[in-house]
Amino acid sequence: MKVLVLNSGSSSLKYQIIDTSTGDSLLRGLVDRIGMTKSVIKQKRFDGDVYELEDEIISHSVAIENVLKLIVDKQHGVLMSINEIDAVGHRVVHGGEKFSRSVLINDKVIKAIEEFSDIAPLHNPFNLRGINAAKKALPDVPQVAVFDTAFHQSLPEMAYIYPIPYVFYEKYKIRRYGFHGTSHYYVSKKCSEILEKNVNNFSVITCHLGNGCSVSAVKNGSSVDTSLGFSTIAGVMMGTRCGDFDPAVILNIMEREELTIEQATSLLTKHSGLLGVSGVSSDMREIKNAAKNGNKRAELAFQMFCYIVKKFIGAYSVVLEGPDAIVFTAGIGENDPDVRELSLKGLEFMGVKIDVEKNRSCIGKEMIISTDDSKIKVLVIPTNEELVIAEDVVKVLEEMEDE
Repeated sequence: MKVLVLNSGSSSLKYQIIDTSTGDSLLRGLVDRIGMTKSVIKQKRFDGDVYELEDEIISHSVAIENVLKLIVDKQHGVLMSINEIDAVGHRVVHGGEKFSRSVLINDKVIKAIEEFSDIAPLHNPFNLRGINAAKKALPDVPQVAVFDTAFHQSLPEMAYIYPIPYVFYEKYKIRRYGFHGTSHYYVSKKCSEILEKNVNNFSVITCHLGNGCSVSAVKNGSSVDTSLGFSTIAGVMMGTRCGDFDPAVILNIMEREELTIEQATSLLTKHSGLLGVSGVSSDMREIKNAAKNGNKRAELAFQMFCYIVKKFIGAYSVVLEGPDAIVFTAGIGENDPDVRELSLKGLEFMGVKIDVEKNRSCIGKEMIISTDDSKIKVLVIPTNEELVIAEDVVKVLEEMEDE
């Protein structure tokens, strides 16, 4: 089955064509700066063919039209006809409590995604733009929604209820939801396969560290705790998002600075995290370069990031009563040996032993980076959320056929 996987952002559209019979990505691309000047499409095919075009792309619908043309382009495409697309899988960030699994998209599902836009305003509205654009361009092709929150619906009540009046959960469903679910699911499952462990008798801490970050505790194939919460700004400090801190701080700042809710939200989501502390960048590579050149705030941001990751690893080690493994994934997790090393420094008492040479040589590839005698194995596993989405599409469609 050929599945078109779409991940729609506010001004971007990531896409892949995946052949689910082999699990191979035939091509992948990005439409960036949608609705802005100098929009750009970048695409790379499985054989290395690269295509780039700068154009005016005014909407997600126009972006989809361009993507479909490129997919069947004689020189740069991989399909002979659009009719070869069997299904479309959409990444949707928030599915609330309604969706604990992927579902075929219909009017009721779209309405539910719209409802969750109130608690995921930076993601769901734009995910919907991609869904509506794809439905318009491919009206006869089944479309499936795959939710970031679904994997974490297995959290026990004591982990997802907040210590505020319970009535707010009852009235508004305010609780911990967790995100990056497809990534945590993929790397935890892959880790058990690499270590040749039965997933139903295996526990792992998964560290998804990129511009957005989350750490999860996964036991017997199910998420039992995770650092992101009601929104996508809790837990580990991120590129521009704050992570955990005393909520009285923002109330105090709002009063002193006379900030509106919108301004306070912007402060926490766009001006905090690595950028807010360093004053340099939200990109860890630029922060480390600045630190090497003597920038003390950049060095502080780097140290803080690793310290917070280590705290979550420690906490979730207790939750799991001793994990079998720790996995690093996503942009920083896969490519930054310094972050991995400092985040694990001092955890030798738990049985974590890093092979320094292996860690240093591991850039963006699958590898066990702990020593042979390490009680807790440490791995780097590149995430593959698109493959999870494509596989979920197949599952949904096969289940429909069986009904």
